[in-house]
Amino acid sequence: MTAVDRPEARAGEPDPQAASLAMAPQATSTLARPHILVVNGRKVRQPVFLLGAPQSGTSLLARALKRSGGFHLTLGQRWVLPVVHGFARSPSIARGRGEAAATVLRDAFAQGWQVSPHCCLGCSLACRDAGGTEGAGPCVSERGITRYGDASPDLLYCAESLAEAFPDARLVQVIRDGRDAVAAMLTDPESLGWFRPGVVNLAAEPVHPLLGVETDGDRAAWPELSLTAKCALRWRGSVRLMARLRSSLSPEQLITLRYEEMVRRPAAAVSAVSAFIGAPMNAIDLRAAGPAMEPGNWRRALTPAQVTEVEQIAGEELRRVGYGG
Repeated sequence: MTAVDRPEARAGEPDPQAASLAMAPQATSTLARPHILVVNGRKVRQPVFLLGAPQSGTSLLARALKRSGGFHLTLGQRWVLPVVHGFARSPSIARGRGEAAATVLRDAFAQGWQVSPHCCLGCSLACRDAGGTEGAGPCVSERGITRYGDASPDLLYCAESLAEAFPDARLVQVIRDGRDAVAAMLTDPESLGWFRPGVVNLAAEPVHPLLGVETDGDRAAWPELSLTAKCALRWRGSVRLMARLRSSLSPEQLITLRYEEMVRRPAAAVSAVSAFIGAPMNAIDLRAAGPAMEPGNWRRALTPAQVTEVEQIAGEELRRVGYGG
């Protein structure tokens, strides 16, 4: 399946139509000259980055891409994750500092993509599991690498800096029914960890995409919100950020997949992504998705009161991206 043109989303809002598997953005930017980065003796060309709100299904794509021939894809690598989380925790550090932020990211990936006999010992369990790594050796042969990529958690929140750091990058973002995403977040300690006191200094950030806080009203309500409402606000903020990316990046830079279609038609998803990145991708292994990733799981996992909370916070966005009803 190939990407199809759709009406351009308004800045700060999700796209009003999201019916197809592969959703191409309107081209409003031009590709800058790529920065030359050499890792493992090879130039990094068209790296692939997987983006999405928490529990949106990027892990399924990451697993398939990590096992694809020629790819070295990382997830939560020790050099990369602290930088990604730094941008997510304090988004203001990148505002007005485009080239500096891009340099920090390039330096992090230059370290994170290095292959050595013991490099995988510093990788996350999710990364080693995705690659099927056993023992202490690396998950990929340095000699066989032709492309690089990353699918670290919360990578979405530094996507604009990524596009500046790697102008020829291929960004793949996944959107999922917000009710399912909220239900899965509520069972995920890592997602909930961002809500602990002191993790994020909300007072220092006028707008916080990771938490979904955009207005004074959001900020005033935040301390008293339930975990369900905070997860819904976070999903809403992520969807709006994805819409802004679709408005600012060209079709050569970004593609959006709907998670439910990816699960129902995995071969079509593989075909769409392979065409977009210009390289064959392994099949998607749906067995790797647990019960929390089943489409419609929210009907079993959320109480009526929780569904109402999600509707109150994110109902408009749900309907705009095709998840109403």
